[in-house]
Amino acid sequence: MLEEGHRWWWLWLVGVHGILMAAVVSSDTLVESPHVPAMFVFGDSLVDDGNNNFLSSMARSNYYPYGCDFSGGATGRFTNGRTVADMLGALLGLPYVPAFANPTTVGSRILGGVNYASAAGGILDETGQNLGQRYGLSQQVVNFEISLNELRGMMSATNLTQYLAKSIAIVVVGSNDYINNYLLPGSLYSSYNPRDYANLLLNRFARQIVALHSVGLRKLMLAGLGPLGCIPNQRASGRAPRGRCVDSVNEMLGSYNEGLKSLVDQLNARYQGATFLYANTYAVFGDILNDPASYGFKVIDTACCGLGRNQGQITCLPLAMPCANRNDYLFWDAFHPTEAANAVFAWRAYLGPPNDCYPINLQQMALL
Repeated sequence: MLEEGHRWWWLWLVGVHGILMAAVVSSDTLVESPHVPAMFVFGDSLVDDGNNNFLSSMARSNYYPYGCDFSGGATGRFTNGRTVADMLGALLGLPYVPAFANPTTVGSRILGGVNYASAAGGILDETGQNLGQRYGLSQQVVNFEISLNELRGMMSATNLTQYLAKSIAIVVVGSNDYINNYLLPGSLYSSYNPRDYANLLLNRFARQIVALHSVGLRKLMLAGLGPLGCIPNQRASGRAPRGRCVDSVNEMLGSYNEGLKSLVDQLNARYQGATFLYANTYAVFGDILNDPASYGFKVIDTACCGLGRNQGQITCLPLAMPCANRNDYLFWDAFHPTEAANAVFAWRAYLGPPNDCYPINLQQMALL
């Protein structure tokens, strides 16, 4: 939870939900000069903006009603409107960054950044294999190096070094390593206790972050895991009483989130001249779950679009009829937040106190 002083500040900010939604600028109302030259996005379906459209995957959202509140329609974003990455990019003064897998993402189109995130992808290469093709984090790093080779042909070595050092990388990954790996029946890792599994993930994750640093990135925001035991999919699993989150799932995430924050400290101490942030996803969504009305939400346990218990047993299908009052809902489908929820997270990562984004917030990092 937020400290009391910070809490009242945030309640003032989000007390009127419509004001919050309007305040997260769209890509059509950019500031005159971007705060950073580019943003590079790595992760999973929480920030995928269309990569899986070009893969043979069951994890796709390029159909209505996904994107029903997005200016471009159903682009492959796993929500009704904008993702957290879209909003953070807008706050940084950048246009929407294109999906790496789109054949048109070449040449000058990559100068403002690229999105490498892939639905079902995770830290472990095998995570999400039950859903078909996807880019795991290690492949996303390889894909970034492909973009880097193209950038080398567009600017001098000195300019590229400065460009990369000033750019920001957003990394939102790890949920699938639980939802589509550890928690699946027959998982290869079922014999691991939660702490050992978290350590495995963090060790693999650290390798990829160090790899991104080694090729020139110097500003990276690493998002922790939200309370996965509270998403409609887990509430619908029958492992908790109706109306309750699956506490056992939430409890196992503590080791990962604590370890990721510690990793941020280690990386900041080891790599002088670089800045690594820990975005406290769990705290942000925990606050909403504990006091939804203060953030403008009325429904926190049921998806806006889906079927079955909590509308979370079957996710949002093509041409399904979503709820009409989408800004009242915390969750869009069985797994993903609504645009309204993404707005809360984006603001708190961008402007929040150290409990939200540690050791400094995204705005402060952009100004370094």
